[in-house]
Amino acid sequence: MNDPLRIIAAIIIIATASLGAVVHFAKAEDKMDDKSQVQTETHPYVGIWVTGDGHIRHELLPNGRYDEARGTRKSAYQGRYAVTGNHIDYWDDTGFTADGDFIDGVLHHAGMVLTREK
Repeated sequence: MNDPLRIIAAIIIIATASLGAVVHFAKAEDKMDDKSQVQTETHPYVGIWVTGDGHIRHELLPNGRYDEARGTRKSAYQGRYAVTGNHIDYWDDTGFTADGDFIDGVLHHAGMVLTREK
């Protein structure tokens, strides 16, 4: 059991299995990105959504990306999003996630109410 070759072989097997899992996860993420992009190109919510006071602005881009401005900070947050029916999921580039719902033409997100910019 203390045979150095067996220990090395075990390490190689574990490392190979772990690498396979990482590759599988990365492929799943790629598929999710592709799906998000296809979905967002066809949904009716592409455009700019803004809070009543104008402080927060979400620009939902047709390529599945979003750009959020806060006050005078343009591009305060950026990331990707996916719309499923009237539900939206956000994945910020920093790793933060959030979601919201479109109800009667209004975006309800994280306690905020955003309407489409006219």
